[in-house]
Amino acid sequence: MITGLALKTLRHRRAAFAGAFVALVCAAALVCACLMLLETGLRGGVAPERYAAAPLIVAGDQNVHETVTKSSGKVKTKAKPLSERVWIPEAAAARLRGVPGVSEVLTEVTFPVDGHALGHGWESAGLTPFTVAQGRPPRENREVVVDARAGLSVGATLHVRGEAYQVVGVTAQALPSQDTVFFSTSEARRLAGRPGLVTAIGVFPRAGMRVDVSAVLATGERLVASTGDGRGTVEFLDAEQARVRLISLGGALGGTSLLVAILVVTGTSALAVQQRRREIALLRAVAATPGQVRRLLGGESLLVGLAAGVIGSVAGIALGFWLRGRFVELGAMPENLRLVVSPFPAAAALLAAVAAAWAATRLSVRRTARIRPVEALGEAAMGGGGLPIGRSIAGVLCVAGGIVLTLVLSGLETEAASSPVTMLTALVWTVAVTLLGPVLARVATVLLGVALRASSAGYLAARNLRTGPGRMASVMAPLTLLVAMTCTILFTQTTMGHASAAQAAAGTHADYVVSGATADAVRRVPGVKAVTSVVRTSVRVGLDKYAAQGVDGGERPLRQAVDLGVVSGSLDGFGARSAALSESAASGLGLSVGEVLKLTLGDGTPAELKVVAVYSRGLGFGDLTLPYALVADHVDDPSGTLLVEAPSVRREAVAAVAPVVSPTEGIGTRTPNAEVNYVAMGLIIAFSAIAVVNTLAMSTTDRSRELALLRLVGATRRQVLRMLRLETLTALTVSVFAGTGIALITLSAFSRGMTGSALPYVPPVGYALVIAAVAALALIATSLPARLALRARPAETIGARQ
Repeated sequence: MITGLALKTLRHRRAAFAGAFVALVCAAALVCACLMLLETGLRGGVAPERYAAAPLIVAGDQNVHETVTKSSGKVKTKAKPLSERVWIPEAAAARLRGVPGVSEVLTEVTFPVDGHALGHGWESAGLTPFTVAQGRPPRENREVVVDARAGLSVGATLHVRGEAYQVVGVTAQALPSQDTVFFSTSEARRLAGRPGLVTAIGVFPRAGMRVDVSAVLATGERLVASTGDGRGTVEFLDAEQARVRLISLGGALGGTSLLVAILVVTGTSALAVQQRRREIALLRAVAATPGQVRRLLGGESLLVGLAAGVIGSVAGIALGFWLRGRFVELGAMPENLRLVVSPFPAAAALLAAVAAAWAATRLSVRRTARIRPVEALGEAAMGGGGLPIGRSIAGVLCVAGGIVLTLVLSGLETEAASSPVTMLTALVWTVAVTLLGPVLARVATVLLGVALRASSAGYLAARNLRTGPGRMASVMAPLTLLVAMTCTILFTQTTMGHASAAQAAAGTHADYVVSGATADAVRRVPGVKAVTSVVRTSVRVGLDKYAAQGVDGGERPLRQAVDLGVVSGSLDGFGARSAALSESAASGLGLSVGEVLKLTLGDGTPAELKVVAVYSRGLGFGDLTLPYALVADHVDDPSGTLLVEAPSVRREAVAAVAPVVSPTEGIGTRTPNAEVNYVAMGLIIAFSAIAVVNTLAMSTTDRSRELALLRLVGATRRQVLRMLRLETLTALTVSVFAGTGIALITLSAFSRGMTGSALPYVPPVGYALVIAAVAALALIATSLPARLALRARPAETIGARQ
């Protein structure tokens, strides 16, 4: 009987449930898309391109391993991916040729060619396989073969690292996501700069035979064998890093989305229940028990949640593919990392939508269903009582939780740790404001009431706000959420970017930054005083990842090449076995000047260095500063950048040698994945914006009878619209102050931990645009439904069934 009644209620009150339905659809779509990213990170496969024809690829182990003994005595081995390619001994190829059942073994070296293509020796062409369509294979050291996409013909000249090569062949094939240049075997080895080492070995078994290479892998040379999609992981090093990034991003974004969804859906449900107080009170007056009322509204919410969850899950799959496309465009994941589509994300999103709808409705109707029928009718007529004691306690607890999280956030010095805590801190403060919203609404009405009463429309607005603080609080909740989340998401990035750029600019002695040239070539430009070589990578200390730079000041001491802001120790005598640490890295590692730093370089090579200095400009120059010669020998692209001191040299003279960027563009560490964060968290902002429109439209539409009554007693349409706009502006003013306060508290704690300063960088123009966009959205969401409601004749609206 309850289910049938719920269906009838839904059929006759479709407009009342539209707001909750829209919110739940958006919530389910967000959760589904985030879980798709998470599952792709856990189970996604990468199709090989270069190694497509080789059944078995032997390469280096691209992980650093650490064995941990837990307090229970259980031993566990953990692994984290390396950032650079691990090279392996070429001698392993000879041992693989001796394995029974092997018909052919091909070795490969891979190295960057002027930043846009990958170079290989022609001996590895059979791994794809590549065939020559025009010309012939390269035989001499100054000959190359280019792929079909290069746009070059036989006889053309190709410049690589300042040297001229003649194109002697063009392949019939081109790989989907990488440009390829083939050199002679000896020239490829010279350009790769790793004598006796190769990047991979392709093994071809005899037809119908299986080969066992375990004996070769057990030589202690960190060799691993890969088949199937595992070959793609070997080929595309960024694929494994992208999978780790997707796991982190999908989990953080999914958790944030779910918390925001619960907050939004609860607010929407509370407003819907508030609009139905008279109906609920009447049900109680005609002997409906509290349990029956709860089951009725719970049944309605389950039906709405089920319908919204199905639609939202389908939309979430489309949203997941859209997100993948954007991440591929931004370079956050390789194009051939396939998005995993399974029933799990859709089912989880459906369950989340149903659970959120049911829980939000039960919480919203709890007090109304429990009070006596006469009291329920009285509250429906008078607009409700004070703030319930349970809600007050929950609000105070959220304030306490916000304080604790703010203190924790102010002590976090790594972005991986601070990012999720930042979003959680802003959300907890927003929940506190939402729970205590009616109190804030009453205070704001008293403070702003004098200004509102200056006009007749303002007087009506002040009276409405004073008698309906709950309605104003319902409107304030999504507005506060939108302002707080938007400012937090946007200005964490600007804070980090500004601090990084400021530190880099303050510590760099350079007039130009160039790339794609050797230091000797730049030094030969007349007027150049000094050239500093910089190459960037990441290293592992244990399993923890740190941004690092290798610096060579040329003939100058390192302290004259860059000013790292040394706070202890000295860079005098910085040598081949020296290292300098940022303050955050030194604190995290528990190291000080004079101690030994044990690390793993980007290609898995272990190193032990002596800490000679600790510096303050870690955001501008990375967590670790190492000798250039050490880092350059263990990165895929050792070219890096050059910092050029040439105050009397014109830009054109330097640009004739190599591409030039401004000093602040090519130096310093940038906020990692800033664009990806903008895209991902932009969905949260969009969801919050939809919640604002949804709530304001519901609130305005429900007041059609009230607006009609105002028209009947002599108010004009313009006066009514002005009254509604003033009410919205009042709620907007309070929400902007509350949301800005939440964002500033969160940003100050974030900035304190990450930059050492409690002053975040908030661009005034950016902040003004955020507030203007929120205000425009709120006013439009109020005006449009009001104009539609005022189109009907007042007498007809008053007499319509509610």
